[in-house]
Amino acid sequence: MTHDWITLQHRAHAEFARRVEAVTDWDAPTPDTEWAVRDLVRHVTREQQWVPVLLEGGDPSEAQASVEPLGDDLVDAWHRSSRAAAEAWREADPEASVRVSSDVVPVREYLAEQVADVTIHAWDLARAIGSDEELDDDLVAAVWSVFEPQRDALEASGLFASPVPVDDDAPLRVRLLALTGRDAR
Repeated sequence: MTHDWITLQHRAHAEFARRVEAVTDWDAPTPDTEWAVRDLVRHVTREQQWVPVLLEGGDPSEAQASVEPLGDDLVDAWHRSSRAAAEAWREADPEASVRVSSDVVPVREYLAEQVADVTIHAWDLARAIGSDEELDDDLVAAVWSVFEPQRDALEASGLFASPVPVDDDAPLRVRLLALTGRDAR
């Protein structure tokens, strides 16, 4: 199955934006145990600030140096960074190469990784603020197609907690989140 990753990028950002706009307690804990809501939103927003720099040929150190202070209005910061990233993705050649922190990959792979990251963190934010935890079915299926083949590498990477055991017939969203160490039950 092929995915329209640009459309999925917009959906992932909409899922995250919906939760950011609903935040009332920026200090609430998140499923990412080291982060409060403020930290999670800052992390995802900063990742979006990197996108234009990397897609224009910059390296991770240049992207890090270009990160602007987010200020106190994280809702506005998210929207500004999301718009800039979306514009950069629209203009990018999916077959071009991009230097990310650990490798040089095709733009299409970086886009899929970014969609996956924002999608998973949209759920984290929903859980943290007590919001609707459902995710777009197409997003879930696409992110599953990225993460499931990397099951062993994901756990070994240390980027996620160990997978949570769930039944094979659990909804795909539950299995996806479990694969990334999240218990959606």
